[in-house]
Parts: sequence; C-alpha cells; structure tokens
Amino acid sequence: MKNYSAISEFILLGLSTDPQIQDILFMLFLLIYLFTLMGNFLMLLVIKADSHLHMPMYFFLRQLSFLDLCHSSVTVPKMLENLLSESKTIFVESCLAQAFFVFATGGTEACLLAVMAYDRYVAITSPLLYGQVMSNQLCVGMVWGSWGLAFADALINILLAVNLDYCEDQTIPHFSCELSSLFPLSCSDTSINFTLLLCSSVLHFFGTFIMIFSSYVRIVSTILSISSTSGRGKAFSTCSSHLTTVTLFYSSGFLSYLLPTSGSPLEMIFSLQYSVVTPMLNPLIYSLQNKEVKTALGRMFRKYFHSFM
Repeated sequence: MKNYSAISEFILLGLSTDPQIQDILFMLFLLIYLFTLMGNFLMLLVIKADSHLHMPMYFFLRQLSFLDLCHSSVTVPKMLENLLSESKTIFVESCLAQAFFVFATGGTEACLLAVMAYDRYVAITSPLLYGQVMSNQLCVGMVWGSWGLAFADALINILLAVNLDYCEDQTIPHFSCELSSLFPLSCSDTSINFTLLLCSSVLHFFGTFIMIFSSYVRIVSTILSISSTSGRGKAFSTCSSHLTTVTLFYSSGFLSYLLPTSGSPLEMIFSLQYSVVTPMLNPLIYSLQNKEVKTALGRMFRKYFHSFM
C-alpha cells in the first residue's frame, strides 16, 4: 500500500482514447466553453447595465450566471488540456481541489435554484408584498447562505478525503475529479466517506428539491385560481425559464452523483450535461423565454450599435 504522500498524480481517462475523436471533442467542447463564457458574461453585463432588470429575480439570475461560469471553469479547461495531452495526468492536490469546487459549486446552484423558486412563489402568490418581502437584505442573505452552506458541506467531505491512503491504481475513469471517483482508488476504509457523501448529496439535493417542489405546488395552485386565461399564461411564463433550468439540473446532476463511478457512457452523458452543457444552456433559456431579458438585450445592442455608427 502506498500512502497519500507517495502518489503525486492521478490519470484521467477522459472521454476517448482515439486521437481523431479527441481532436473532434476538443473543438466541440472548446466551442461550448466559449459560448458558455460569452452567454453568461453577456447575462451579467445586461442585468448590471439595464435598470429595468434591477429586481430580485434578476439579482438571483445574475448570481446563477456567475455560478455557471465558476462551475464550468472548474472542469472544462482541464478536460480540454487532457484531450490534447498524451499523459492526461492531474496532481493529487489539484484533483482534490477540483473535486471540492465541483461539489461546492453544484451544491450552491441547488440552493440558489431553491431560493429562485421561493422568489417566484412570493412574486405570484403575494405580488403586492413582493418588494417588501424580497428586500435587498434578504436577497443578499439568501445568496450568501447558499454559498456558505454548500462550501461548508464540501469542506467537510474533502477534509475526510484528504486523509485517505491511495493504492497503486491511479486511473480515474472520468474526465474530471469528483469525490465519488476517488474512493475506489483508496486502500483505506471509505465507508465513512461514502456514507457522508451520500447523506450530504441526498440532504442537499433532496432538501432543495423539496423546497422547490413545495414552492411550485403553491404557485400552480395560485395560477389555477386566476380566472383569466391570459393572466394564467402570464403568471406561468415568469416561471417557465426557472422550471426548465431546474429540470436540466436535477435530471443530470443528481443522477451523476447517484450512479457508480464506472466510466460508463450513461454516466459520462449525465456528467457532461451537468457540468458542461447546462451552464451553456442557462443563459439561452433565460434570454429566449424571458421577455424582459430579450427586451433589455435589444436595448443594449441598439445602444452599442448606435455608439459605433
């Protein structure tokens, strides 16, 4: 048995060992990453620049865009590097750091989506009190609480993983480091680590999912009580973007943590959707399905176009 200090690197097998396929994948994921950066930076810019979007809903959307930038940047640059590299290695310290930030940013997004569901609940069920209830102090507090809770959860899990001893096998059948992928490489007893990770994932993701579900039960009940069809459609349209994002996040993110780390195609698909594709899609979802964001984007582009004329 080798201890932790004796092993300096892990090997990330990635998505394919075929050089031609790797070149294609590199170009594909490079484009996806560039679109992710452009879309989320654009969302940050338009929400900051347009005074019509200085509301709690868009304050949370701005946090989501920043979080998508962070989450994507934790995994994609290293994956792109490995697609061009023959060694495909990652230092143990870097692997643990990546696993920490993957868990922390994913947990923060789960909390933030729950906060955004509560925001939609207040906006639809108590529109006259919306500004009073969703005060700036409360919004900032909920965002900091989301970050703090997720990072504390990730820190507890990663501190236990740091003390593990690792065996001769240094191969990770994945394109990134996640806590669940490190446990099979350890010669130590990982039952406590696995139990803690499972409990953290279930409580964190299921806890936030229950909050989102309960918010939408009340939202749907309120929408159905609206007599006019146009009123119901307008109320539902304010939730459609968030509901789409929640569906993408929970359908892939939670399943990627539940599936055993085997490097199977199904596991890879869920992980790619969760960590690579969803951060790119979120700005598109909110810009295409949200009239206020589309209008603000139009105003910003017209302003910059006229400034160059």
